[in-house]
Amino acid sequence: MPTFSKLLVANRGEIAARVIRTARTLGYETVAVYSTPDADGLAISLADESVHIGPAAAAESYLSVEAILAAAERTGADAIHPGYGFLAENADFARACAAAKLVFVGPPPEAIEAMGDKARAKARMIEAGVPTVPGYHGEQSVERLTAEAEAIGYPILLKAVAGGGGRGMRRVDRPEQLAAAIDSARSEAQNAFANGDLLIEKLIEGARHVEIQVFADAHGNAIHLGERDCSAQRRHQKIIEESPCPVVEEDLRKRMGAAAVAAAQAIGYEGAGTVEFLLASDGSFYFLEMNTRLQVEHPVTEMVTDLDLVEWQLEVAAGRELALVQEQIVLAGHAIEARLYAEDPGAGFLPQTGEVLAWRPAKIPGLRVDHGLLVGRTRGQRIGSDYDPMIAKLIAFGDTREHARRRLLLGLRDTALLGPAHNKRFLIDLLRHDAFVGGQVTTAFVESEAAAELREAQPGPSADAIALAAVVWLETVRDHTHSRAGFPVAWHSAHGSSSALELRCGETVIALTLTPQPGASDGPPRWRVEQPEAPAAEITVLANDGLGLRFELDGHQRRAHYAWTSTHELQLELDATTHTFAEHRPHESTHSASEGDGGTVRAPSMGRVLGVWVEPGAAVEPGQRLLTLEAMKIESTITAAIAGTVGEVRVGVGDQVDKAQLLVTINAPPTQDEPST
Repeated sequence: MPTFSKLLVANRGEIAARVIRTARTLGYETVAVYSTPDADGLAISLADESVHIGPAAAAESYLSVEAILAAAERTGADAIHPGYGFLAENADFARACAAAKLVFVGPPPEAIEAMGDKARAKARMIEAGVPTVPGYHGEQSVERLTAEAEAIGYPILLKAVAGGGGRGMRRVDRPEQLAAAIDSARSEAQNAFANGDLLIEKLIEGARHVEIQVFADAHGNAIHLGERDCSAQRRHQKIIEESPCPVVEEDLRKRMGAAAVAAAQAIGYEGAGTVEFLLASDGSFYFLEMNTRLQVEHPVTEMVTDLDLVEWQLEVAAGRELALVQEQIVLAGHAIEARLYAEDPGAGFLPQTGEVLAWRPAKIPGLRVDHGLLVGRTRGQRIGSDYDPMIAKLIAFGDTREHARRRLLLGLRDTALLGPAHNKRFLIDLLRHDAFVGGQVTTAFVESEAAAELREAQPGPSADAIALAAVVWLETVRDHTHSRAGFPVAWHSAHGSSSALELRCGETVIALTLTPQPGASDGPPRWRVEQPEAPAAEITVLANDGLGLRFELDGHQRRAHYAWTSTHELQLELDATTHTFAEHRPHESTHSASEGDGGTVRAPSMGRVLGVWVEPGAAVEPGQRLLTLEAMKIESTITAAIAGTVGEVRVGVGDQVDKAQLLVTINAPPTQDEPST
């Protein structure tokens, strides 16, 4: 029977911290590994030991089998937990662990290989009697894929054979879209998995993404732990998951669970795994894939079963039998998880980067927050472009689905995250949407017309947010609680007189007048704030701990979060919406961080240029592809906003670009009143 005493976690961020916590609870010594950007991560502070394994690039650090095994040898670790992603589904890594006499906390390499190739996995499932989606995998020429797509019938889904996480996946609705989709999916799949092969599946419209958590041991026992609904997705990646599924009754749960267990047994599975299905509106279900690892969304299963799945993984890896049989698994209550990402929903959910200025997760009963950041740190932690942009997971439990939903909303509102743009406001709006409240969200919902308003670019700041920003700005400078360097001083008048202030938010400049109001001599100051096109407001900051503040505006007490950037800009979050304010300096030009004014195309995020599709002098039309960028393993296509002629192309394939960097210029054609030159 395999035994071990020291566990190395070959991953990063929230999953590394989560595994280390359980391992230490069970009495195992723990080892963390880290790349250069992760040196101050939470997992490093939790582990007994930690080893530096390389620079930021994943291929040179977390994906380096040699570096991971060397760290295990150096520290005397005798077991490795791969977390999820990175090496978790790498059969060669599992074999390398065995060769080094290390216990691999995961399934046998043969099981990983059986499910790692989607086409082979599908064939195995058909043999095992598990229902599958109609599709094709075989010869990879564009001509053959075109013919097979026509035979299957549109709409179809292109999927990377070796894929996962939505990478290398493209929806195709019409034949004329297919060639470009194949090219794009192949490129992304090759970049992410070193395998550009694709398969085709019939797109099941209006379906839910429902997955079954399975567990198996080395003694022939296999059970399931119920289902998770993961239908709320963007870019084919999950953002909200819940257990149980709102529409799955006990009979359907048993049938899907039995199919999932059959899938696991068909490949000799051991450990934790997830069998993913499409659930059609008529109750039929189809095998999608099996993830041979722990899933990001596993906490919702833990909450409704009252089990620790990492503990079960470690017990199975140590050769022990499963602690329970199927009849003992009971689902109680409801759990919902929301993934907090550094991304911009208003810009197609493009990943965002930047320094984390403030992070303080909510603390309320029934809420769990899994993350990899140090709480309270306001400098030195960054969200870069090398790894997945997920920052944290908030998981709420309730006796009912509605109870869990309300708790999750409260948890999101109370969580302070300032720095890079993120999707917190979007998550709140989605949880409040009638479709989610009613349990009617399908995989197509987030990107549908019904949810268009959820994806709209964030509106400008409210009058209340502007007034509060002005007061925070004024009180910060007055009280010397922030460095004066770079701050305006000309408007700071003597006590008792009005102060004039101009703040800029995006491209909008707001002129404000702040006048102190009479009040208690020993109480906080009260300010009258006047701004154009809004009623005057009276504001008092009642409490301020340097991150969170409580204020009163016209007799209404509320809370907000704020932080200062290194360039003396104020980030203020009010009503779960964040805006950045700066002193208006007319002599300084400003540029939007998006795609410019149509004629100047700027990078929407940091990233690497994968493709340049135009040359100077080329004529372009609105919507035409200009460049392809890759950030955090996600590809995005930059298109022309206007018709015209390409003036400059300032980047080439392989170049790294910064957010807002000028990429391409487009010269609009002359109007009829303008003479051509």
